[in-house]
Amino acid sequence: MDLIPSFSVDHRAIVPGIFTSRVDTVGGGTVTTYDVRLVRPNREPVVDVAAMHSLEHIVATFLRNDPDWKDEIIYWGPMGCLTGFYLILKGSRPPREICDLILRAFRSVEEAQSVPGATPENCGHYLMHNLGMAKWYAARFADYLAENVDKPETFEYPQTERLVTGDGRHFYDS
Repeated sequence: MDLIPSFSVDHRAIVPGIFTSRVDTVGGGTVTTYDVRLVRPNREPVVDVAAMHSLEHIVATFLRNDPDWKDEIIYWGPMGCLTGFYLILKGSRPPREICDLILRAFRSVEEAQSVPGATPENCGHYLMHNLGMAKWYAARFADYLAENVDKPETFEYPQTERLVTGDGRHFYDS
């Protein structure tokens, strides 16, 4: 079985940032999945589950209402490892081109007075939210992103070297 591309990234070297995870052709068009990484995998604690859930709701609402981007948004959701989010957009742009959008989305969390859709009618676990912690994580990430916008590692994945055996099979070190 082939290793999927997101597992070929050296997670020991990822820093917070915005990365192109994959580019796909779907129905004659292009869609791009971006990795919006909030914390350093395996080196920092994961994002609090309730805060992650609140960030998902607030940022998704911002993205799907942004007048310049709402028609480009396909998906915004958390990574299973709780270190970041996936954003899927129509088209293909370098991560730097969506940096302003992501910064504005995370800055919008600071202004939130409540979590949109946090009711039993609108959410599968409406009691699992933490707006205060979501604001803390959002400010932390937005500040980091703004301070590191000129560094290539904020937008370019580190790669893992994978050994290949003589018969073409991959030797996995994990």
